[in-house]
Amino acid sequence: MSKDKMIVYGTPVATVVGMFLLWEIACVGFNIPVFILPRPSVIYDTLIQRWGPIWHNALFTLATTLGGFALAVVVGLFTGLAIGASRVVYAGLYPVLIGFNSIPKVAVVPVLVIWFGIGAVPAVLTAFMIAFLPIAVNVATGLATIEPEMRDVLRSLGARKTQILWKVGIPRSLPYFFASLKVAITLAFVGSVVAETVASNEGIGYLMIAASSRFDVPLVFAGLLVIALMGVVMYGITVIMEQHFTGWATRGQEGST
Repeated sequence: MSKDKMIVYGTPVATVVGMFLLWEIACVGFNIPVFILPRPSVIYDTLIQRWGPIWHNALFTLATTLGGFALAVVVGLFTGLAIGASRVVYAGLYPVLIGFNSIPKVAVVPVLVIWFGIGAVPAVLTAFMIAFLPIAVNVATGLATIEPEMRDVLRSLGARKTQILWKVGIPRSLPYFFASLKVAITLAFVGSVVAETVASNEGIGYLMIAASSRFDVPLVFAGLLVIALMGVVMYGITVIMEQHFTGWATRGQEGST
């Protein structure tokens, strides 16, 4: 393995290991009670001992998160294309999106419960509502970066508006699109877990609420750790997809650092 790859992959691992080591030492040194801040070793034991229910609820959270994220990708992509391609749509729809995004999603969850009941649907919709706007805004921004001069040249060559959008606009917006996916996938986890704490009898959010009611703090932290791990894995998958589809956008940066 080259030195650059060792830095890229080794630095995050060393940082995480060092953080957990300091956490363990601090808890032991200051004699912090487990019900206030459990040591990483205690959290690890909890993960092993209760792996069954943790795994079951983690799969539920992952499924609702991916469902909301997929819905956000589809709707956000087409909305961003519409906003970026049409000034009329931008003027009419953008303020509505900003106002909708300003509403705290935790306040919407009770309404979703009234409409759909408790379970997976409120979690999926909450994940969608949180993850949707970054995708739409970034795609619209990517389309807006097309230089007016390039548009004029393409039009002078006989290109129609749809051809400019398809041949230039969409490829130009791909780096923005994948950048938004890295933000949206982490926000989708936030949305699904928030909904599970309010309106579900499954999921990591439900597991943590049930554990906190029993003052089972190690289980609460185990749930938080599982969410973090799932978020890191999904973020990593998004990065791999970004490098595969938009490597051309960063190829000029290779070797410049």
